[in-house]
Amino acid sequence: MIRKEIDGHTFAAMVLQGAASLSNHADTVDALNVFPVPDGDTGTNMNLSMTSGSKEVKNNTGDHLGKVSTALSKGLLMGARGNSGVILSQLFRGFGKSVESKAVLNAKEFAEALDAGVVSAYKAVMKPVEGTILTVAKDAARKAVEAAETEEDLTKLMEITLDEAKASLKRTPDLLPVLKEVGVVDSGGQGLVHVYEGFLAELKGEKISDTPSAPSMDELVSAEHHIGVQGFMNTEDIEFGYCTEFMVKFEDKKLSDNPYDEMKFREDLSELGDSLLVISDDEVAKVHIHTEEPGKALSQGQLYGSLINLKIENMREQHTGIVGEGHRAAEKTEKSAEKQPYAIITVAMGEGISELFKSIGATGVIEGGQTMNPSTEDIVKAIEESNADRVIILPNNKNIIMAAEQAAEVVEMEAVVIPTKTVPQGMSSILAFNPSAELDENAETMTDALKHVKTGQVTFAVRDTSIDGVTIKKDDHMGIAESKIVTSGNSRFETVKKLLEHMIDDESEIVTVLYGEDSPEEEVSEIEALIESSYPDVEVEVHNGKQPLYSYILSVE
Repeated sequence: MIRKEIDGHTFAAMVLQGAASLSNHADTVDALNVFPVPDGDTGTNMNLSMTSGSKEVKNNTGDHLGKVSTALSKGLLMGARGNSGVILSQLFRGFGKSVESKAVLNAKEFAEALDAGVVSAYKAVMKPVEGTILTVAKDAARKAVEAAETEEDLTKLMEITLDEAKASLKRTPDLLPVLKEVGVVDSGGQGLVHVYEGFLAELKGEKISDTPSAPSMDELVSAEHHIGVQGFMNTEDIEFGYCTEFMVKFEDKKLSDNPYDEMKFREDLSELGDSLLVISDDEVAKVHIHTEEPGKALSQGQLYGSLINLKIENMREQHTGIVGEGHRAAEKTEKSAEKQPYAIITVAMGEGISELFKSIGATGVIEGGQTMNPSTEDIVKAIEESNADRVIILPNNKNIIMAAEQAAEVVEMEAVVIPTKTVPQGMSSILAFNPSAELDENAETMTDALKHVKTGQVTFAVRDTSIDGVTIKKDDHMGIAESKIVTSGNSRFETVKKLLEHMIDDESEIVTVLYGEDSPEEEVSEIEALIESSYPDVEVEVHNGKQPLYSYILSVE
């Protein structure tokens, strides 16, 4: 039977089958994630992105294909993660834009929509690289457009499209030397092929199981290359060390002062790093960039609205971990087999802060914080991987406590949450841990420790305002003591000075300074000297927390 048209219901079913196909192969796509630098896991990122899109489609299924496609585009945009996820979202954004007024599509219109998606995706990438998902999408779409001149059957057209996508995927090592060197294909392109396999399955009346199938021998061989590929790159060769993702929710007030221009925004950000992607619609803009200065990239976004869904990862640390993974595998397997009596899971943002927590007893650190709250699922996973009889969780942020408590309820092992709201509280709590005490005794002691520490933070203001009698101007430095803004000004040093005056009293004994990635060494030295001269009875500790957004986190005990 020839299928000459598809409507909204059919396209929705194609999307769900595509998402299932990708989900079934996410792990093997992860194993191919080798270019350009360690940047999360391609299969995981694409899977989460496609899952977000499919959920939106489920909630908006109808006869009108254009409306279903718009829902897919919106869901993908909001859920896009990593380079591959953002490009995938852009492919279907262009697709959706081209068919938004169409209730049904014929073969020629479907092919043209695929091509429109490619155009949109290439525009979103500042420096497109051939041999990636972009190339696979482009080659497949061009073949579809060519075939649609004579082929009316959409099922047959999708077969031709998929065949060309697979052929293009096999050619990716010829375009990217690093892929040929280690004998693998592009991970993002592989993910797109799995999506198209789901599309074709639906058109042929086949059902893709939601349960992941066992990987083939070829897939297992490809997976073995994952660690080895990273070895071809030295950690010190990574020029821009922080993978930074965020979304800007547009605000009318800011747009009146700074009209949004996607191309200008992209050009401004391009000066801060590479691997840049910018996509936007009428409500939000999503950004992915590799940079040495995440704070500056975030500031560019704040010109147009408020920041949401922030994610910052240290790729040098990721790379080092991946390279060492093969050497540590046997040791890790042996160690993991031994059940530990206790595990302490904490949440932290900033490489330095993470290392500090590990040095004082944390067995696991979840990356996250004020602008990147880990989900219940993230915390559950960390608990389960700890391989311990009893687990103590330190959220270190008031917005993470509920997710942590929910995670503690669903896991099988004993788990408690210490309601730490700040990094200093987390450090104070972990130092009160007694490995020989029972879980409830530790919970009581570690919670009591929170009373003996005060937290201060210095960050910048994103808008003019007045709070608790403090007048604040946009871009001013703010001093926050125990979640209350107590000082603000254009001098960061003076802000720190006034914040310390507010926090330190006659009973204070120790001041710990965690300085962020944007804090110059000279200023840090001046602050240390200030504390030593102004408060001679107080012991001072200074650590490079490397945290984004917060120039300084202060702990007074």
